[in-house]
Amino acid sequence: MAASRPAPASEARSSAIMAAGTLVSRALGFVRSWMLIVALGLGATVADTFVNANNLPNLIFLLVAGGVFNAVLVPQIIRASRAPDGGADYISRLLTLGVLVMLGLTAAVTLAAPIVMQLTTAGYSQQQLALATVFAYWCLPQIFFYGLYALLTQVLNAHGAFGPAMWAPIVNNIVAIGGLGMFIWIFGASAANPHTLDSWTPLHTVLVAGVSTLGVVVQTALLLIPVHRLRLGLRPAFGWRGVGLGQAARLGAWTLATAAVGQLTFLYVMKIASLPGAERERLRAAGDPAWQGIPGNTVLEIASQLYLLPHSIIALSLATVLFNRMTKASQEGDRRGVREALSHGLRTMAVATVFSALALFALAAPLGMFFSGGKASDGVMLAQTLSILALSTPFMSANFMMARVFYANEDARTPFFIQLWLAGLNVAGAFGIQYLPPRYIIFAIAGLYTVGNIFSVVISGHYLRRLLGHLDGAHVARSYIRMGYAAAGSALVGAAAVALLGGYSPDGFIWSSSWAALVAVAAIGVPMFAVYALLLRAFRVTELRDLVGPILGRLGSRGGTPASSADDAGAAARPADRPAPVRPEVETLSDDTGIIPRISGQFDPSMYRARPDTTRIEVLPGRRTFQGPPGQNPHFPEQ
Repeated sequence: MAASRPAPASEARSSAIMAAGTLVSRALGFVRSWMLIVALGLGATVADTFVNANNLPNLIFLLVAGGVFNAVLVPQIIRASRAPDGGADYISRLLTLGVLVMLGLTAAVTLAAPIVMQLTTAGYSQQQLALATVFAYWCLPQIFFYGLYALLTQVLNAHGAFGPAMWAPIVNNIVAIGGLGMFIWIFGASAANPHTLDSWTPLHTVLVAGVSTLGVVVQTALLLIPVHRLRLGLRPAFGWRGVGLGQAARLGAWTLATAAVGQLTFLYVMKIASLPGAERERLRAAGDPAWQGIPGNTVLEIASQLYLLPHSIIALSLATVLFNRMTKASQEGDRRGVREALSHGLRTMAVATVFSALALFALAAPLGMFFSGGKASDGVMLAQTLSILALSTPFMSANFMMARVFYANEDARTPFFIQLWLAGLNVAGAFGIQYLPPRYIIFAIAGLYTVGNIFSVVISGHYLRRLLGHLDGAHVARSYIRMGYAAAGSALVGAAAVALLGGYSPDGFIWSSSWAALVAVAAIGVPMFAVYALLLRAFRVTELRDLVGPILGRLGSRGGTPASSADDAGAAARPADRPAPVRPEVETLSDDTGIIPRISGQFDPSMYRARPDTTRIEVLPGRRTFQGPPGQNPHFPEQ
């Protein structure tokens, strides 16, 4: 058998393009969120109403069709693309089916917008429910374009074109930012000219909700260009009997169930999260100043975006590097190899996530003020919510890494049971939270997700110990403790700096303006990182080198460690006389199945990126096992 080869330069360039696109898109996403707050206000009723409606398309797509796309259509597209013709006819049929399904789903949900808003909100007045329904009419058509985007992304990925799907969301954010900029230019910022239900007009709706949907349309339309350049000859094609969709659906049944449970739970929690905004509007209309101290779901949305950032950059990158290594060890029945890969991932990831947790906690005040739109009372509520969420960052990323072991073991059933445990916790918690005073509901939901992240590690660890025997717990715990000491020292420095800049005083410098808060974040964050790096060295934390390598590898650095390097190491460790066992081809699934409690409803294109290819080479290769063009059989090359 031929030895594994390092990833070619083209793959490194693809990784660099994808990583750069993701980072730029996330940066623009924060700019978009900041402009939304400047335009509407963090504590404004119209902002909460819009966030609720604008999150619905993504949530409904994931609930009804997302699991089908990830578990059924995506594997079929990837498998068909390996045919000599690129799978043109087969992919045409799947695309036709997907488009028709999405059109029907979108039309049905959009027509039922009034009912949908009643089911997903609680306590709204007739006036607020009416505006929410108008927003829904404008936003729900996004469902169709999310579905088409997901399909086109997989067609491109299957043919080695990874960049367009990562860069298209940048244009989406630019369009939305442009619309919000026009809104501020025409109607003024919320701080100078508060926008209420009484002053809201159709033009307001077009610039906020209409342009938001336009951005999704443009994002999807851009993918048509690179798909056309593939020259697959795609066309409408009907007749889907005998194409294997039923079998694929049965194989992906556990994945579908896991996604459905996760999204239904999230929708219920978001319904409870809409209660404070309704009560705040009632108090505002009655002239009661207490309304200014009640956080709404926009506060939770912005806090969740900040809290998820370290996970999305660090954990996702590292999991991509280690997944092939886990898969190979699992296929060979090497429990020790799987355990070592998991231990390595948990410890390496913690270098960033433990620091991020305490850094977000220490910098919650300036971050809250910056994203408050200039209103200190809103900034305090955001800082409090972020403080609650931040400390569970390492647990969320750890659970994500632990879940990769189940997928590497081709086990979609255990994640479903883990999701059931989490769903029970979240539903029971949200049911009790609704009876709290309105000002505490958002804080309690943030606390619920923090408890859920911790609980998910406990329950995942229980199932993994049954699978692996043990989890190298002593080694992992020692590393986390040393990193925790280093991060705590850094956080103390940050907290002292925040205090010096007035972060704990109502009239301090940090609370004077959004720009003062941004200056404080930059001025405090750099010394915090420097102190953390020095303390890591003092505590002899060697995992820092392991973290930097994979990230540089994903960014295309020559000094990085590409995913294939881990595979090479695993192959080298296997005895030469022990070939990899022959096993059926694995269904290629998206890694996002809802096992992690979702907080933000924002659409993330990375969830439709297929997991690393795990196709195995046959032990006894021959001409019959190769289905490609003549003369290109790697086992019998033409001389």
